[in-house]
Amino acid sequence: MSSPLPPTISPRAAERWAHVLPEASPWLHEEVARRMEGRLQWMKLKPDRWVHWEPLRGGVQGHELLAKRYPKSACYVVQDVDGQDQAARRRMASAWFSPARWLGPSLHFGEPVQPAEMLWANMALHMVADPQGLIARWHQMLESNGFLMFSCLGPDTLRELRAVYAANDWPPASHVFTDMHDWGDMLVNAGFAEPVMDMERITLTFATPERLLVELRELGRNLHPHRFGALRGRAWYAQMRAALSKLAQPGGDGQLRLTFEVVYGHAFKAPPKLTVGPEIRVSLDEMRATLRKVKKNDASS
Repeated sequence: MSSPLPPTISPRAAERWAHVLPEASPWLHEEVARRMEGRLQWMKLKPDRWVHWEPLRGGVQGHELLAKRYPKSACYVVQDVDGQDQAARRRMASAWFSPARWLGPSLHFGEPVQPAEMLWANMALHMVADPQGLIARWHQMLESNGFLMFSCLGPDTLRELRAVYAANDWPPASHVFTDMHDWGDMLVNAGFAEPVMDMERITLTFATPERLLVELRELGRNLHPHRFGALRGRAWYAQMRAALSKLAQPGGDGQLRLTFEVVYGHAFKAPPKLTVGPEIRVSLDEMRATLRKVKKNDASS
């Protein structure tokens, strides 16, 4: 059974974005990774093997925090696009050559041969065209009772920017971000158990419209199928800068503000259910006839 795809994400746009290698992990992603790493203190299971899903965008500094928390655990770095493993090796050289790695399990690049006990995926799900399919892949990489830790953007993200676009009758400013309760349902459908969802809102401030746009380009792309599909002119760009300037609060410090809703989730891979054979029904008369036949055979023997 195929999973329904998000209607406001263009698969071609999502694929193009997946092939864009960032020069550095976005600041917001690193901050979210730091906050999510702190939640691991509540997890009793200490994994011997864990998967870091796409750390180049999810957070190289966040990887260092995880390596310190699990210094004796083998880590498998997975960049889902072919050819990005080499970039991951170069970018994560400090973790690769650190003395702690010489004394403990090595850092691997590629999916684990054996199922892992933890999969870490920071700020990835909201930028893929088939999130349910991706969750199913994560489920396959985990062993029974292993756990998934993930984060992504929620529906209140960029609400100020979307209001600016709507007020000017421009096409959508972004695709729609999924609610945390829907993520919980998808986890259960994929075979995860005990999903725990949480969210918080983070407000980022920017000194100028130009700085705001640079930050947004680092964080992602507008994947909406109905986004404006051509190049904009200088007049429109000037109009946009003027509109974004209004994001500053009246009487405030002049900083432009944008809201980001961050969704956190974790869940365990449920052990396989015991399969029971088909039910067999026997009537009382059939049981009596069978017993009489058995007694008759015993008497004649």
